[in-house]
Amino acid sequence: MKYIVSINDKNYEVEVERGEARVVKTTHAVQFEPAPAPASIQVAPAGAQTAVGTAPAQNVVGDGETLKAPMPGTILAVKVNSGSAVKRGELLLILEAMKMENEIVAPRDGVVTQILAGKGASVSTGDILAVIK
Repeated sequence: MKYIVSINDKNYEVEVERGEARVVKTTHAVQFEPAPAPASIQVAPAGAQTAVGTAPAQNVVGDGETLKAPMPGTILAVKVNSGSAVKRGELLLILEAMKMENEIVAPRDGVVTQILAGKGASVSTGDILAVIK
């Protein structure tokens, strides 16, 4: 049987036969960013004020890129502060899940504009942990 395993932005095609595994092919993982939601306009009757609103983009809070929890767990440590400049791959948080400590790293260079999960917080998959601009 063949499996594709993604580790550290690389995809490994692994073939498993009779309890033995071998890597067949290695490629870089391609990450697609969702397109921002289009702006919506609300029309009010004549004489009333007109409101213009935008639907929130799935991946943007305020003016930055969100960093979401990859799995449910508990935040053991927050290694950066709001306003800290970070490089891609730099350790931001440690998330304990299933008795393992998982390092949450910066997906790109930038500045941490918000930390939304503190030490001891329980998070679910997809919860926003931080925002990087």
